[in-house]
Amino acid sequence: MTVPTRTGIAHLPLHPGKAPPWLFQRMVKLAREITLAIITDFGPEEMLHRLSHPYWFQSLGCVLGFDWHSSGVTTTLCGAVKEAVRGLERDIGFYVAGGKGKTSRQTPNELERWGDRLSLNPQPLVYASRMSAKVDSAAVQDGYQLYHHTFFFTSNGHWAVVQQGMNEANRYARRYHWLGEVVQSFVNEPHSAVLSEARAQALNLVAGESDPARTTITGIATEEKPEKTLAELKTLKTLSLPTRHQILVDDLHPDSLSRILLSTYERQPEDFERLLGLSGVGAKTLRALSLISELVYGVAPSYRDPARYTFAHGGKDGIPYPVDRKTYDQSIELLSSAIRKARLGLSEKNAALNRLQRITIKY
Repeated sequence: MTVPTRTGIAHLPLHPGKAPPWLFQRMVKLAREITLAIITDFGPEEMLHRLSHPYWFQSLGCVLGFDWHSSGVTTTLCGAVKEAVRGLERDIGFYVAGGKGKTSRQTPNELERWGDRLSLNPQPLVYASRMSAKVDSAAVQDGYQLYHHTFFFTSNGHWAVVQQGMNEANRYARRYHWLGEVVQSFVNEPHSAVLSEARAQALNLVAGESDPARTTITGIATEEKPEKTLAELKTLKTLSLPTRHQILVDDLHPDSLSRILLSTYERQPEDFERLLGLSGVGAKTLRALSLISELVYGVAPSYRDPARYTFAHGGKDGIPYPVDRKTYDQSIELLSSAIRKARLGLSEKNAALNRLQRITIKY
C-alpha cells in the first residue's frame, strides 16, 4: 500500500441551508457527465487527482452552480458525485463511500462491502480512511471538528479523501484533501497544498519540526512505566504554559490519561503512526503527551498551522490575496474541456459553459 499525502485544505464560512432538490438533481446530472468524461479520456485515477486538488474541487463546485465560498460546497459536491456514479461504479472503476455526519462513520462498512463484491482487500482502504481522519482530528489540532468524510477509490485500490471540519467559534469550516500517492509518511509533512483564509496557532504533530516530539511522545507512551509519567504529570499541575501555546496544564486529567498509558504500555506501538492509530488515542491524549514532552523532557512540538494558501483563486479586491489568474485559467480550462466532451443536453451544457465564461470575463 502506498502511503498517502494530504494535498490541501480549504477554509470556508459556514452558511445555513442546503441545495434545493431542483438544484441538487441538476448537480448530480452534470457531475455524472463531467466524471464520465474525465474517466473515459484519462481513467479513474485522474478523477482522484482532480478531486484531491483544492482549486479544482472548488471550481467544480462553482460550475455545478453551488455557492462559491460556502462550507456547504464540500458536502453537497461530494454527495452529488456519490449519487452521480451510483449504479455505474463497476463500469467505470470508480467508487465513493462515506459522507456527512452519521454517513461518514459508515465508511469502513461501505469499503468492506465493496471489497467483498470486487474481490479487493478492503483493509488498506479502511486503514487509509481511518488514519486520514485521525491525523486531521488528533495529530493536527487546529480547532476544527471533523463532521464530513468522503472516500473516493478505484478498482485498483487507489484512493483520495475529502473531509471537512467545523469551528463553531469563528463560524468557519476547513476542508482537508488527501491523495493516496507515494510520500514518506502519514505523520510527517503530509501537506502539499493548503487553502485557508486565516491561520492561527495549532498543535501540529505532523510538521517536520515535530519529529523529535513524535519520538519523545511515543517513548512516553511505551518505554516509561505509567506510574512514572503520572507522577511527572502531577508536578506539571503547578506550572503554566507560555501564551503562545494552545494546550494548557488544565488539559491534563491524570485519571483518564492513566488508562490510556496503561493501554499503550501494554500494546507497545513501534512508532508515532502506530500510536496514533490505536483505539482511544485521540486529541486529548496527544495534547497531554505533548505537554509532558515539552515541560518534562524539553522537546516541544510544532505549533505551526498547516494552512498555506487561502480560497481557491483569491479575490478581486486583493483580499485575502490578488486573483491567481494562471491557476484560475487552468481550472477553467480543465472543466471546460470536460464539459465539452460530456453528453449533456444543449441547454444545460450551455448554462455550465456560460458560468465559466462569466468567471473568465470577471477576472
